Amino acid sequence: MVKKIDHIGIAVESIDKARLFYENLGLVCEKIETVESQKVKTAFFQIGELHIELLEPTSDDSTIAKFLKKQGEGVHHIAYETDNIQGELDAMRKSGHALIHEIPITGAGGKQVAFLHPKSTFGVLTEFCME
Repeated sequence: MVKKIDHIGIAVESIDKARLFYENLGLVCEKIETVESQKVKTAFFQIGELHIELLEPTSDDSTIAKFLKKQGEGVHHIAYETDNIQGELDAMRKSGHALIHEIPITGAGGKQVAFLHPKSTFGVLTEFCME
C-alpha cells in the first residue's frame, strides 16, 4: 500500500534556470545528482513532507528529452512512497495497469523506483519509490 506522495517530478530544459523559481519561493535545493542510467540530472527541493524533483535531460535520447520535445516543460510524474514496491507492481499488473518496469530499478538518491504507463493511469505517469 502506498504511504504518501513522495515527490512530483517536473521536466525542465535547465535546472540552473528553473531552480531560481523555487529558490524565490523560499525553497532550498537539497541536492543535485546525475542519474546516468536514466540520462537525467535531478535537483530536489523539500516542501513539508513532499519533494519537488526537477529533471533535466543529459542526452538527446533520454526519456526526459523526448518528453520535453513533445510536451514542453512541466509536470512529468507523481511518485508514491511504498514499503513494498514489487507488491505494488504485482497488484497494478493484476488490476490491468500497464507497467513500464516489471521490476524496480535504481533511481535518484539510490531509491528503488518503477513506473506505470500513463495510458493506464488516466494520463498521469505514476512512479512507485522505496528507500
